[in-house]
Amino acid sequence: MPENPLNRPVRILHLEDSRVDHALVKFALQRSGLQHDILLVDTLDDFGREVTSGRYDIVLADYHLPGFSGLDAWDRMVELRVDLPFVILSGAIGEAAAVEAIHRGVSDYVLKDNISRVAHVIERAIEVSETRRAKARADADLAESRRRLAELAEHLQTSIEQERADIAREIHDDIGGSLAAVKLDLAWIARRPALDPDVRQHMDTALEMLQHALGASQRIMMNLRPPILDQGLVAAVQWLGGGFEKRTGVRVSVRRSADQIDVPRPVQLVAYRCAQEALTNVSKHAPQATQVDIDLSDREGVLTLEVSDNGQGLSAEALRKAKSFGLLGLQERAAKVGGWLDISSSARGTSVILSVPLDGVTATEPETEGANHHNNDRTRDSQQ
Repeated sequence: MPENPLNRPVRILHLEDSRVDHALVKFALQRSGLQHDILLVDTLDDFGREVTSGRYDIVLADYHLPGFSGLDAWDRMVELRVDLPFVILSGAIGEAAAVEAIHRGVSDYVLKDNISRVAHVIERAIEVSETRRAKARADADLAESRRRLAELAEHLQTSIEQERADIAREIHDDIGGSLAAVKLDLAWIARRPALDPDVRQHMDTALEMLQHALGASQRIMMNLRPPILDQGLVAAVQWLGGGFEKRTGVRVSVRRSADQIDVPRPVQLVAYRCAQEALTNVSKHAPQATQVDIDLSDREGVLTLEVSDNGQGLSAEALRKAKSFGLLGLQERAAKVGGWLDISSSARGTSVILSVPLDGVTATEPETEGANHHNNDRTRDSQQ
């Protein structure tokens, strides 16, 4: 007895014009022990009506029928968008016709002189169909999971940008303002003529520390919400490179296709964060590097940003680790603006390349960007 994958009687729609052949099929199925319910139809119209009823698990069809063929029935089923395993049972189907049927998607075929195999073929066709459907459902679930993960990554990145803007505003309004007020008061006290020399020395030291704290707060604000972006992507990338060179001593060369590269604000922010993260990775993973090259271009309608160093490269483990956090988030952000991020490493160094086709990219600014222009203006005022 064949194993029934449905654990219930198999519901068969039998397309056949010969009552004798239908009886032979029923007899073969009974002898096999396969539990089944079978209905006979002999016209294409009746077949179309029954196959769309949703009552059947499989179609068993003769190949030669009056005025049409089994492949015509298959085409009708495809046209009706019915997904059922379809087995041709014929006594006169040739090899060429059988090959064509399989190529067009028919599940299998059985010759009538070997009708004893029909139960096994039905069971196998149903099993294959169930496996294919399960795979399709799994693929759909996986695609949905990836879509939701991408939305989560976008939400997290948007939240990070918003949080950065909020922190920068608080540093400017609270910490920066308080430090500036204290500096003014100390400067006023330091100008008193009758000040004790020891007190004046401590006063000068305090003023130096305050100046250092003010510089640190401005630097932190620039990293969190850089107002330099309002001057354009080229200026922002050059500022990043110059700051990195001052902090690390590594030479940074910035090449660009034009002095001004106009791109939508979302793309500008992705490119800026990509350059920032790539430079951070150079300091973390390539301390022996002595040169960083940044290439920025918008030629042929594609924004390309490449950050390369001449370090010793990353091991496969380090590269995976590097991709797992900051750069992985950038890959998701690049995908949201229609671009992609490539990372390569060899003994000659590491290269991070961002590519974003500019055709069709929306120029709409994220809420976190537009909502903080006023904050950027205040940050610039504090630096002047």
